[in-house]
Amino acid sequence: MRRTSFANWPCSIARTIDVLGDWWTPLVLRECFYGVRRFDEFQQQLGIARNTLSDRLKRLVEVGLLEKRVYETQPVRHEYVLTASGRDFFPVLAALNAWGDRHLADQDGPPIVFHHTACDHDGEAEVVCTHCRAPLHADDVVPRPGPGYPARLLTRPDVRARFHLDDPAPAPES
Repeated sequence: MRRTSFANWPCSIARTIDVLGDWWTPLVLRECFYGVRRFDEFQQQLGIARNTLSDRLKRLVEVGLLEKRVYETQPVRHEYVLTASGRDFFPVLAALNAWGDRHLADQDGPPIVFHHTACDHDGEAEVVCTHCRAPLHADDVVPRPGPGYPARLLTRPDVRARFHLDDPAPAPES
């Protein structure tokens, strides 16, 4: 059975999930951030089947998160290095880690902490507004169509309802 592709959905979350595809892919990326580069190291650290790992690494190279580089010529062997796009994925993993620390850690505390070398303290990810730098929380955010949202979809009643496009604007507070 073939899975549904989200690559062309007008939603960055869906498109990102399309790239990730399954639970192994973020774990492969996590290992990259921990310094793993070689196939056998990934396989050893994750306990992942070789064919599954091969598929995930190939996909991450195809979508531009990893670059495949030769590190040995006799026989030819490759390592996998994060690209700029791959390094930009770190905040996603850090946010997953922070959520897991808050909701899944046992009484001993978080299993992994991120030490911020710039300030020499352990820290966790926090999603903040790029304008005012205040933390973003679900109760404070309203999704709305961005410039890349297909205009043809904005006429659909379900889309208009999702984004509250027909709701009257709230009256200004005095």
